[in-house]
Amino acid sequence: MEEQELAAQCRQGNNSARKELYEQYAGRMLGICLRYAGDRDTAQDLLHDGFLKIFSSFDKFTWRGDGSLRAWMERVMVNVALQYLRRNDVMSQAMGLEEVPETYEEPDAAAIDVIPQKVLMQFIEDLPVGYRTVFNLYTFEDKSHKEIAQLLGINEKSSASQLFRAKSVLVRKVKEWLMTNDR
Repeated sequence: MEEQELAAQCRQGNNSARKELYEQYAGRMLGICLRYAGDRDTAQDLLHDGFLKIFSSFDKFTWRGDGSLRAWMERVMVNVALQYLRRNDVMSQAMGLEEVPETYEEPDAAAIDVIPQKVLMQFIEDLPVGYRTVFNLYTFEDKSHKEIAQLLGINEKSSASQLFRAKSVLVRKVKEWLMTNDR
């Protein structure tokens, strides 16, 4: 079924269309949930909650061309994940400043290309939840620090600080990986 027809059928409550929608997009949506949750069990709970929200909110979806359904679903999943993180006060669960260097030197982009994507995603998943959340919003969702601050109920300087710390931790992990895995 085409995306537009699938959306129309889901809006009407057609359960076979809902099943097809789930089967078609669950993997991608789980990836989004994993980026924010950090563990598979929580991510699967978020995926479930996200699809419930999607199915109950089709009246808010507006078709804008190919890809608009997926984009809308991704926004819903991100919002469900952020609601979960806000409820659990993730921004207070960050490392202390003493654990993060003052500056960091970004590794060579060509060097990063040799690291498998799965390893890089694991590095992100292993970040403290506050760092990971800001990093994901900034990097994958293209949110500004002002937008992140509004979404998470923090100030812009905290968002920038969390991003800097996330990058610092990631750079250290990348350098360690590159040293232990001879290129």
